[in-house]
Amino acid sequence: MDWNECMHKRFIKETKIDKNLINSLIKSSENKLESNERLELDSATASTKISITYDSLREVLEALAIEKGFKIYNHECFCAFLEEICNNKSFSLEFDKFRKIRNAVNYYGRDIPINEATTIIKDIILLRKKILDKYLQFQYK
Repeated sequence: MDWNECMHKRFIKETKIDKNLINSLIKSSENKLESNERLELDSATASTKISITYDSLREVLEALAIEKGFKIYNHECFCAFLEEICNNKSFSLEFDKFRKIRNAVNYYGRDIPINEATTIIKDIILLRKKILDKYLQFQYK
């Protein structure tokens, strides 16, 4: 789905920039990462840790979207946002990969082996950091 289709389907609306909300989303994202770190990784928690880490990334994207004047209501539209508004196709492709993994876990009951979960979690955290560093570093807190 591209940006125009997301707008047409009303998965995106323009909004005012709200620095308090941006800070709150970033703080919530940090809390989810801390929760992820506290939870031991094993076969029972691997999928949960992926979902928590993904949510942390998505909250950073929500903060970035608000910083650019948008509220996005569909995870797939974050891909279009990254590619078409932020001009970052590589971030878009990475996020889409994680979105699909998270959907497989949350909606189709996919179990993720511990070794795969370790890599996925590390990669999600890395993308989150890249987005913060490139777009939001030093602007909020």
